[in-house]
Amino acid sequence: MMRFSTAISGLLLALSWGAAAHDIPNDVTVQMFLKPAGDKLDVLVRVPVKSMRDTDFPKLGPGYLDLTRADQYLQDAATVWLARAIEVYEGDSRLPEPRLLAVRASLESDKSFASFEAARANITGSRLPESTQVPWDQTMLDAWLEYPIHSDRSEFSIRPGVERLGLRVVTVLRFLPPGGAIRAFEFEGDPGVIRLDPRWYQASLRFVQAGFLHILDGTDHLLFLLCLVIPFRQFRQLLLIVTSFTVAHSLTLIASAYGLGPDALWFPRLIETLIAMSILYMALENIVGASSVSRRWIVTFAFGLVHGFGFSFALRQTLQFAGTHLLTSLLSFNLGVGYSLGDALEAIDKVIANAKLPASVIAGYQGTAAAYQASQANEGILILAALVTVYIVLGVLYESFIHPLTILSTLPSAGVGALLALRLSGLDLDIVGIIGIILLIGIVQKNGIMMVDFALELERKEHKETTEAIYQAALLRFRPILMTTLAALLSGIPLAFGTGIGSELRKPLGVAMVGGLLFSQVLTLYTTPVIYIFFDRVAARFSRRRREAAQNPQPEGGAA
Repeated sequence: MMRFSTAISGLLLALSWGAAAHDIPNDVTVQMFLKPAGDKLDVLVRVPVKSMRDTDFPKLGPGYLDLTRADQYLQDAATVWLARAIEVYEGDSRLPEPRLLAVRASLESDKSFASFEAARANITGSRLPESTQVPWDQTMLDAWLEYPIHSDRSEFSIRPGVERLGLRVVTVLRFLPPGGAIRAFEFEGDPGVIRLDPRWYQASLRFVQAGFLHILDGTDHLLFLLCLVIPFRQFRQLLLIVTSFTVAHSLTLIASAYGLGPDALWFPRLIETLIAMSILYMALENIVGASSVSRRWIVTFAFGLVHGFGFSFALRQTLQFAGTHLLTSLLSFNLGVGYSLGDALEAIDKVIANAKLPASVIAGYQGTAAAYQASQANEGILILAALVTVYIVLGVLYESFIHPLTILSTLPSAGVGALLALRLSGLDLDIVGIIGIILLIGIVQKNGIMMVDFALELERKEHKETTEAIYQAALLRFRPILMTTLAALLSGIPLAFGTGIGSELRKPLGVAMVGGLLFSQVLTLYTTPVIYIFFDRVAARFSRRRREAAQNPQPEGGAA
């Protein structure tokens, strides 16, 4: 909820000031020091002034920062974008909002943030001369925040909360514990809560998660492991091979983490090539059938050394969060989340409704938010148009008004299955999920088409009763129905469970397909015959009434 509160506060400031002062910068670098001392925690921050959006800093002439009037604006910007955004924790308790002790403008060329002492001396020192002519967007804002703490020996965590300052925000954070070495962190965007001095089990848990996600994200590692274990069925054989691979890649992973591996530019390319060759070799060996336990564990050990270097490339940025538990984190790695856009728009709409804005202020959405609202407005029309089109095509095909309804009766189960799958997966029904449901309309109805078409053929050519015809259709068409459903379902599994760049966009499509196909496959084999018999009896009843009406015409009112 803190993300919402900061975002909403920024929105209200923008509305109250009328318009955004300037655009979002592309690249922003934030420098930060944290130093606990006694019952206080000092946080020094340096950010570019141009990243403080919605603050219309006073200017002179062609765009110079008016230093005579800038202090109050700098304080307001530091309060909104830093003091309210940065979350600091002592143990598991979040510290209250800090005091803003000092703020000042600095030049981009200033090097005082090379150390904590120099940065603090610069913030508390003399200001820039008022006659200094510096463009406002080439100025840095330096702030000194002070948090009350119980002890400087406590365990501290921080969530920087500065990822909104630019499109790409790189934060350089240095933690200075009492009597200890400086711990430096560098990360991009929002890293979540960072434990500045993690315990061994906290570091282990983080790296267990990182190792598991890295295995799922790396298709090459999954393919290699699959080729590795396919020929073996006994537990002892699998245990020997997996142990060989784990020991081998642990050796090279630990060596690389301690700086004992090559750091040449060509080395990562070589490792990627060797990993691809390892997959090809294992696959060919499985095809030829030359695999044995005594041979396989030796080959596995050799290729495990190569894959260990591959793992080390993924850990370069993550090792900084291990604290003093580097070896424990590496071994844990070997063992080895949020709000939707609709929720955000709903929360913003509530704030705007309660803000009682004047009539002259108009709030609207742009970009992704506007596209989301447009898609939500048209989704019902899209699904209805698809259903009408399918009904017309089936009606022309079967020359009937009834049988298309029997086939379309398979679609509700697919829709329910897709929605249940999205809900259980924690995903929202976005435009990609809607595309998946529309795709299900074309895939799922083939179950009904196969059974209805076969039953009609039996009725027309072999003159079977309706019940017998649909029963035989359900039995004889079960195998092709199951085969086609499995083919479509298996094609959606990589979309549903895949990871990597862009996976969050494809995942609703795959989840909707898999859930809809599974649910409809179970139900339609039972519901379609029942609905077919029901509609046939309804059609027979109306046909019998028409025949009776034709055989017994009503006399005209004027007849004697």
